[in-house]
Amino acid sequence: MSEPAIEPLIVVGVDGSRHSMEAVRWAVEQARLMGGRVYAVMAWEWNRNPFAIGMAEAQFAEQEALTAEEAARRKLADTVTAAVGASPGVPVFRRVEQGSPARVLVEASKEAELTVVGTRGYGGFKGALLGSVSQQVVQYSAGTVVLVRASEDENEGDGDGDGDGDGGNGD
Repeated sequence: MSEPAIEPLIVVGVDGSRHSMEAVRWAVEQARLMGGRVYAVMAWEWNRNPFAIGMAEAQFAEQEALTAEEAARRKLADTVTAAVGASPGVPVFRRVEQGSPARVLVEASKEAELTVVGTRGYGGFKGALLGSVSQQVVQYSAGTVVLVRASEDENEGDGDGDGDGDGGNGD
């Protein structure tokens, strides 16, 4: 008896930015073409205060960590739904892990046929072509990585809505 074929896995990094939303869209469309499935992965980090002492402080820190993880779960769900809707046509699983985004995505790439990330997330310099997490994923991933840029017709989020990047200062 032959084993059933396993659907190809595409891992996509999500941080809630419009670049990651485009990456989710691209990953879902590629999964549709490949007959695959998508793991939308979001990482979260929690740094405890190493100087906190006593049970009350430890319990408070645990509660804050649980709250941070839940916030990440909600953000991931909202981002995926905003990107591809509630019924994207392929299996999309959401995965939230504690750790640095680059490390979490590099580890997840070991299971995947393809890893997809946006070129930039929320951090870094506005004019940068590639964010630090994307750079590390490209450099250390276990397999093929696709970088997805946000569509150019959307403004860069300068706050004034005119897409010129001046933040509304008229220059």
